[in-house]
Amino acid sequence: MATSPLSCSASDLYPLLGDGANATAAAEFICGRFEAISNKFVDTGYAVDNTYLLFSAYLVFAMQLGFAMLCAGSVRAKNTMNIMLTNVLDAAAGGLFYYTFGFALAFGSPSNGFIGQHFFGLSKFPSPSFDYGYFLYQWAFAIAAAGITSGSIAERTQFVAYLVYSSFLTGLVYPIVSHWFWSADGWASPARAENLLFGSGVIDFAGSGVVHLVGAIAGLWGSLIEGPRIGRFDHAGRAVVLRGHSGTLVVLGTFLLWFGWYGFNPGSFINIMKSYESGSYYGQWSAIGRTAVTTTLAGCTAALTTLFGKRLLVGHWNVTDVCNGLLGGFAAITGGCSVVDPWAAVLCGFVSAWVLIGCNKLAEKLHYDDPLEATQLHGGCGSWGIIFTALFAKEAYVNEVYPGQPGRPYGLFMGGGARLLAAHIVQILAIVAWVSVSMGTLFFILHKLKLLRISAEEEMAGMDLTSHGGLAYVYTDHEDELKKQLGVV
Repeated sequence: MATSPLSCSASDLYPLLGDGANATAAAEFICGRFEAISNKFVDTGYAVDNTYLLFSAYLVFAMQLGFAMLCAGSVRAKNTMNIMLTNVLDAAAGGLFYYTFGFALAFGSPSNGFIGQHFFGLSKFPSPSFDYGYFLYQWAFAIAAAGITSGSIAERTQFVAYLVYSSFLTGLVYPIVSHWFWSADGWASPARAENLLFGSGVIDFAGSGVVHLVGAIAGLWGSLIEGPRIGRFDHAGRAVVLRGHSGTLVVLGTFLLWFGWYGFNPGSFINIMKSYESGSYYGQWSAIGRTAVTTTLAGCTAALTTLFGKRLLVGHWNVTDVCNGLLGGFAAITGGCSVVDPWAAVLCGFVSAWVLIGCNKLAEKLHYDDPLEATQLHGGCGSWGIIFTALFAKEAYVNEVYPGQPGRPYGLFMGGGARLLAAHIVQILAIVAWVSVSMGTLFFILHKLKLLRISAEEEMAGMDLTSHGGLAYVYTDHEDELKKQLGVV
């Protein structure tokens, strides 16, 4: 936040101005003008910080368009309208439920270490701690987690199930996780005043675990309970590629997500007008720039590693694989983007590409079907990012970004011991357990109520035709005939 106004006392100026009525009047006039100017500087500081936060929120929200394009291009043409509508639904339903419950459960301070207790429906808001821009920024994060899940269960899920899960995830499941690791009251938060987990708390700066792993585990359970799409595996159990219909949309979505990630990672500093060293040029603005650089390098390295890695494995250059590899690098660096050096980000991206390739191979062997590789990408690479941060977090950067705790642990490979790694392993286990219990139970209930998966006939015809009134791209007389056969009005 901006600094407090500087003070000026007329009595302090008397020795400089001499005695007499004129000197008194001059001192009072100077102090009055000084305080007015000081207040203007403070107001400017708040305005700059809030403008930075709002701009970052807009960038993160723009990622919804990236998700929409990426998802649409990765599914078959007959399900395009369905996946586009679900992305709109994630934002709209998520907005209302995060406003009503989510923000309060996440950041409603003062509270206990497990769940927030204030600001339901943004009551008593803004507060000394939070302004409206902070709510908007956190809402954009919440709907990003929901967008990850929607990709895992694409092409076979009833529309009502999207509405239920999206509301539940953004209103309850995700906010509780973000309270644990991001709220000042959270039991594993690095901002906690005392009783830090392993003397450190979890350093998950922009959410490799809080956002990406949460969305991935939720999607994992939805996809497992539903089962694979018809035709994804043949009668012999061999994997059959069900290609998305538009590489153009995949690339467009990838670049939009890349652009939005500069709000996701650097924007997580929340403010920009903060000095780290008094009288030095170096401050939070430099750390923000470094964070943008580490984000970029991890994604670029992962993309190139995936490009050549897949070329060696399958014998051709695949644009979709490269785009997913790029996003996997971003998901991995998200947790430690602010506390590692650029060279470490390159290593992060290189490993994340192989993690994604390995997770995809494992998914095929287990007959797990995720049309967008969302669980593998956000879950596998997100988990690697959590471990990576615990290994490579630099002491100087940790103390800058998380001040006030001398001797705080940092990366194991940087000489900081294993306490941060222990905290991060706890984070992975806690997220997997909580999301599995909550979202796994929800998807199971929807399955038992026959509200989860569409019928085989609807899946073969495509959800655009059976649920949304027509195909996204081409309308023919044959479409009318098919509607009649399916009993669709």
